[in-house]
Amino acid sequence: MNLEKSLIDVAVVFAREYGNTILPINYVRGVPISGRLRLAKILDDQERIVSEIEQLVDPVVNQFDIDSIRFLDGSVHSGYLWAHDLTELTAEKKYMDLMVTVADLYLADENPIDADNRVEDIFFVGALMGRAYDFSKREIYSDFLFKFLEQVNPQSDSNLWWHSNSSPYYWGRGNAFAALGFAEALSFLPATETDFQKSVTKHRAHLDALISYQHESGAWSQVIDNPDTYLELTSTAILGYVLARGIRGGWLSQDYFPYLEKAWIGISNYIDSNGQVRNACAGTGPLSTLLEYIQRPTVEGHDDRSGGFVLWFAVEYASLLMKKPFNN
Repeated sequence: MNLEKSLIDVAVVFAREYGNTILPINYVRGVPISGRLRLAKILDDQERIVSEIEQLVDPVVNQFDIDSIRFLDGSVHSGYLWAHDLTELTAEKKYMDLMVTVADLYLADENPIDADNRVEDIFFVGALMGRAYDFSKREIYSDFLFKFLEQVNPQSDSNLWWHSNSSPYYWGRGNAFAALGFAEALSFLPATETDFQKSVTKHRAHLDALISYQHESGAWSQVIDNPDTYLELTSTAILGYVLARGIRGGWLSQDYFPYLEKAWIGISNYIDSNGQVRNACAGTGPLSTLLEYIQRPTVEGHDDRSGGFVLWFAVEYASLLMKKPFNN
């Protein structure tokens, strides 16, 4: 079967299964909603999907109250990332006005970034501040994001990321979140800045370290440097998306393409024709011991988190093969 068609077929199935709920608001719901809108763009099916998404999000938009989420963490704040896609397709600024309001929380003296240096925050900050800059073109967002990317660092001896200071373990999805945060930021930040190239260099070094641990099947392990742990769907889908986006965006060379190809083959073992998944690590915060990561249960069946990232991966990979212009 033609790979491009296969990718679209998978995306259509996953767009039917995921992205149909918005509550409770967090990235687990936000990513598949974004994925449905991205798929609509490449299928030229925008009118129908946009109408459905607008109906889905309108109650949240109309009842938005920044104080209700002010003291929540980035997993909730990044639940609004679909606003960027929806504003692009509708030219309705109200969606991104809302998201910029959320991003402004990170400019406050007491911002929501976890002092324990959790890798999830790299994704949350990259997604929020990158989109806020792209929409507003205000340097306050790009300056904040460049400074953030400079301050966060992997372990110097491995170029891999601990889950957090209190959980010094190379969790698979944690490393995927770190890579995703850089990919999201680089998607929107001005490439003319010297700081952009510094971020690219750090990002590539991390990806090169991850590639050295990619299983022959194309997947990555639940604990990156422990090949005896189970091969995990979410991290593989995220890293596949990161590779496809980087190649399409131009900050990764074609040398990374074979690892992208392998990642898609890798996730094919853990998804089915009904949009159900296997081997997706259950949601978790930082854990106390390595054994807890090794024994972390998997989700089998419907899973908004891994399903949403499979959708992002399929659409991004298809867009690369279709030579779609990179416009974020």
